[in-house]
Amino acid sequence: MDKKVKRRVIALGVLAFLLAVLGGGIYASKIISKSSTESGAGQNAVVRQEEKHHLTLDEQVDEIVSSMSTTEKIGQLLMIGVQGTTANEDSLYVLHQFHYGGIILFDRNLESKEQTKALVKDLQAGADEKLPLFIAIDEEGGLVVRGKNFIAAPPSQEKIGRTGEPKRAYQQAKDTAAELKELGINVNFAPVADVGSGDERSYSKEAYETLKFVKAAGDGYKEGGIFYALKHFPGIGQGRVDSHKEISSIEASESELRRKDLVPFREMFNDTDKGKNLDYMVMVGHLNYPALDAEHPASLSKKIITELLRQNLGYEGIIITDDMEMGAISNHQTFRQAGAAAILAGADIVLVCHEYKHAEEAYMGIYEAVKSGEISEARLAASVKRIVKAKLMHGLTQQGSKKERI
Repeated sequence: MDKKVKRRVIALGVLAFLLAVLGGGIYASKIISKSSTESGAGQNAVVRQEEKHHLTLDEQVDEIVSSMSTTEKIGQLLMIGVQGTTANEDSLYVLHQFHYGGIILFDRNLESKEQTKALVKDLQAGADEKLPLFIAIDEEGGLVVRGKNFIAAPPSQEKIGRTGEPKRAYQQAKDTAAELKELGINVNFAPVADVGSGDERSYSKEAYETLKFVKAAGDGYKEGGIFYALKHFPGIGQGRVDSHKEISSIEASESELRRKDLVPFREMFNDTDKGKNLDYMVMVGHLNYPALDAEHPASLSKKIITELLRQNLGYEGIIITDDMEMGAISNHQTFRQAGAAAILAGADIVLVCHEYKHAEEAYMGIYEAVKSGEISEARLAASVKRIVKAKLMHGLTQQGSKKERI
């Protein structure tokens, strides 16, 4: 080989070697740089996560609520019924479109244990990604039970009350809670706290005897790990017309209501630090109580919900209305009117059990009232914070469709 050519080949080889080393060094420096950046980001994420875990419960609530849009907040104020035994296109659409915060199940939704589990799981997966759904049912016992072919039907409250043993109410509630929880249901609209109802739904005709059983049942549901609901404030035991069909009045004086009908509710609040308990809800009925409010049914009455229940009796938990599709309301109000009126009166959740269109109308009534300023942003946030706090307290938070305990 010619000496000049030989020197040229050696030079090219050295150059190639240097380029390879330098290129590798440059590539390596990029890897190191990227690794350092990612490590820092990862550390920051860990720090943020640790900071989140050190937030108080109220701070976590504030963080979630501040991240929500107005439409998401309004959605939390409604609990609706769905059609069918599967999470179909219609039910998933309304959950996505309106961000509803809760679902109530009826026999039309319940075929079997496995089917119900799948339905609940799929509905939760379709819920707002920030918060899961309240999944509710009416499993009182006696005449009011659901899914009898696979959920053990409890005896009526009247039958349990006749035993004179509150421990039976405790055990029944605990057993029912276990069955419902296994299905993914997290709210039971029971026990009935009404005094002296003539349809087997009351524990007793005596106020303080009713209270003993209501307290015991509440303890059973709490130990069983699900929400429960005291109903139907301020007490419909003296009612003589079914509010599913039409409105009626309880012509009792305020002093009589306080001596009898209000006792189980009032004493439950006193027994739980003046009602600062988010283990249960209070459901407000649709009857008229002229001694308390001469113009409005209880579910739409500011005097009854805000002044009596909140301010006078000191209850600070979640207030839910009875079904707005009952004749006592739907025969006299549009769903837009009723939805807004219930929130203005002080309710936190409006219950619409059957038709999607009616739920949408109630939602839009609240939405329009918020946009016009009739319902203030502060009033809206107050209800949403109660709901979010209850869901956090009971480990019902989720990320996507996966639930996580805070």
